Amino acid sequence: MADEDKENKVKEIMRRKEEHIGICIEKPVQARRVRTLFDKVHLINNSLPEIDFDEIELATSFLGHKLSAPLIIGAMTGGAESAKTINGNLAKAAEKLGLGMVVGSQRAGLYDKRLGETYAISRMAGPNIFIGSNIGGAQISAGFCLDDARKLVDMLDADALYVHLNPAQEVVQPEGDMNYRNVLRGIKSFVEGLDVPVVVKEVGFGISGEVARKLEEAGVGAIEVAGTGGTSYAAVEYYRAREMGMKRKERMGELLWDWGIPTAAAVYSAVRNTKLPVVSSGGIRTGIDVAKSIAMGASACSVAWPLLKPAAESAEKAENALSDLIYGLKTAMFLTGSSNIKELGMARYVVTGDLKEWCDQLV
Repeated sequence: MADEDKENKVKEIMRRKEEHIGICIEKPVQARRVRTLFDKVHLINNSLPEIDFDEIELATSFLGHKLSAPLIIGAMTGGAESAKTINGNLAKAAEKLGLGMVVGSQRAGLYDKRLGETYAISRMAGPNIFIGSNIGGAQISAGFCLDDARKLVDMLDADALYVHLNPAQEVVQPEGDMNYRNVLRGIKSFVEGLDVPVVVKEVGFGISGEVARKLEEAGVGAIEVAGTGGTSYAAVEYYRAREMGMKRKERMGELLWDWGIPTAAAVYSAVRNTKLPVVSSGGIRTGIDVAKSIAMGASACSVAWPLLKPAAESAEKAENALSDLIYGLKTAMFLTGSSNIKELGMARYVVTGDLKEWCDQLV
């Protein structure tokens, strides 16, 4: 690539990444008419918990790495100057609290050292944390190969490679790539060729039980369901398409705003269709959501959007937002008589309403 072309490409990537950050902070991008359906999961109150709140143990492990609580900071950003600040602050918070973190799509980091630094800051600020690298399924179709994957892992000294599946976002995105051929084959090559596990995630539209089974057969280490009910990336791209005057893309963004599988339903289905560790994500907003996810069989939860604005301001604000989630999780454990995460995984719960209908159809 010629120097001028490369510089233009870098500027284009940085502009798009900055737009994503700005839209997610400033615009209404949450689901409109659908919910995660965690409100239809009811943990059973235990009026005789017989445990000391201060002695509740939240520690767990994920892919062989210890976490002080079953929380991973979800994939958000990279490839822009403000992203460097955000990733650094998120990593500082994760380091202090003993949590994990995944960076945003890293393809930009292969173009230019400046862009790579917006991701690498995560390892610099979080030398001891679990960190996941990240690449998209569409990039695999476009020729992203095993050698490229190794470069992304090395960029962060990452503990896992995440592959995000986002066909619904690509359809709306002005620059979207709708060729999704050979993605599963590429995932298999990463599983076989990398020294770290491969985790496959959605971006907010949910992974079905059928897809989860295919991923298990491919040998992935874990699945992050990233269901519907939180941030809609169809909505994010809707705003960009509208700004660029791309009417058809804009209309598709409206249509797909609430597309997908509600998060609680995706967790329920993934847990019952595979033996893989399942990460619950997509609209996780409280520690009680985390507790419900663990009770339903998830190994951990991933949270992104609620941390974006705090992390844009300071590491301390990101840490406070995470600490609120942890306190809510601990409270739910106390009220269900769960002294540790293993016991929470066996806590009783009742499923009602729309979620019961989803679960009856998905199993």
